[in-house]
Amino acid sequence: MILPIVVYGDPVLRKMGEDIDKDYEGLEDLIKNMFDTMYNANGVGLAAPQVGKAIRLFVIDTQPFSESDDDDDDEEFTPAQKKELQAFKKIFINARIINEEGVEWKFNEGCLSIPKIREDVMRLPNIEIEYFDENFKKHKEKYDGVIARVIQHEYDHIEGKLFTDRISPFKRKLISGKLNDIAKGKINADYKTKVYKPKK
Repeated sequence: MILPIVVYGDPVLRKMGEDIDKDYEGLEDLIKNMFDTMYNANGVGLAAPQVGKAIRLFVIDTQPFSESDDDDDDEEFTPAQKKELQAFKKIFINARIINEEGVEWKFNEGCLSIPKIREDVMRLPNIEIEYFDENFKKHKEKYDGVIARVIQHEYDHIEGKLFTDRISPFKRKLISGKLNDIAKGKINADYKTKVYKPKK
């Protein structure tokens, strides 16, 4: 089932996600629905807060990056990188990034919760992360490059952060009007969205 994606301005995007256990109600369906929702929106990652759940869960499938041959795409991947991106599909539950290192690098990021806005974001290239998979088996793994970047982006969501928090105040000011429009529901997205409406 395709779920509506919560957009900028909803308080759930600013909440610290809570750990869950294997008895979390409807977990299997939620994971399936998150993948369906992500694919429908042509995303490569989706975190539970983006579908209104303040829990530490996100899903990733980087295959679309491996198929990207757009002339206007600044990012070019080697055949080895494309092969790695094509095969990377994972579910992360109760994740904790325990180490980040290397020299910061720039990559153009977007977010399904912030439609039609993209900015260059600086992040460290190497990470080590602990998480549980969908069977609640614990993993401790290292990632680098684009895969690390996608993980970091989704991890920010379960920490209550957005990629716009990582750009300069000047750039944030330049896009503040667009962000306000999104929060007000003035959105032109190619997928189902949900705008926050405060209770009166």
